Amino acid sequence: MSEITEKNSPIISKKIDKFFVGLADAFNFVKRFFQEVWFPPYEFREILRQCYEIGYRSLPLISLTGFIVGIVFTNQSRPSLSEFGAASWLPALISIAIIRAMGPLVTALIAAGKVGSSIGAEIGSMKVTEQIDAMEVSAINPFKYLVVTRTIATTLMIPILVLYVDFVALMGSFINVNQNELVSLSTFFVQVFEAISFLDVFSSLIKSLVFGFTIGIVGCYKGYNSSNGTEGVGKAANASVVMSMFLIFIEELLALQIVNAIRYA
Repeated sequence: MSEITEKNSPIISKKIDKFFVGLADAFNFVKRFFQEVWFPPYEFREILRQCYEIGYRSLPLISLTGFIVGIVFTNQSRPSLSEFGAASWLPALISIAIIRAMGPLVTALIAAGKVGSSIGAEIGSMKVTEQIDAMEVSAINPFKYLVVTRTIATTLMIPILVLYVDFVALMGSFINVNQNELVSLSTFFVQVFEAISFLDVFSSLIKSLVFGFTIGIVGCYKGYNSSNGTEGVGKAANASVVMSMFLIFIEELLALQIVNAIRYA
């Protein structure tokens, strides 16, 4: 009995041991993704379907959010610039803020809430109803069909959505600036493109790829490892959103440090 007790006793504590076991499982899950993604069968039809679900069906929510962000940020920035007589710098300020940070971050957070929860709930429900086991019996690789396809789709679509949100947010900002400062469309976008650099756009797209991968892989991981019936599906959807958002903020912080180091090197 003493040997059994020693084997079952935690190394540090139950919570810490559980954390590191979960970390190892997540690492193995990501590792398996990179092993599976390069080899056939390539589920192109499912990838296209997921791109449609993730990209096209997110457009109404993303459009409204981006438009509101552009208007609100412009209104919030105007008083501060006007105090120093620098209201003419408003288009440049808005473009820098949206392209460098707000566009990718807002898009990723909206997608984490909408897409991440959907992926976690969908795969979680398939897990608890044993549909994934049935796919294995049918000689279908469920990891390839469910995880790889959705992660590729989010990785590809989030950068496209970010570019779209950037444009919509800038148009919202232009409408506000045009009404208050009577700036023309051509003048507005000349100032916008003068303020941003290639590094700003490139770093924004790279961040978007990382955000998209994070949303996809976290949603798939939480759904793929869900249990305890319908309660587990709800927990998987909730955990997908929370963990995705947390990792997105961490990645944003790291990306900011790296880009600033390159910019001011």
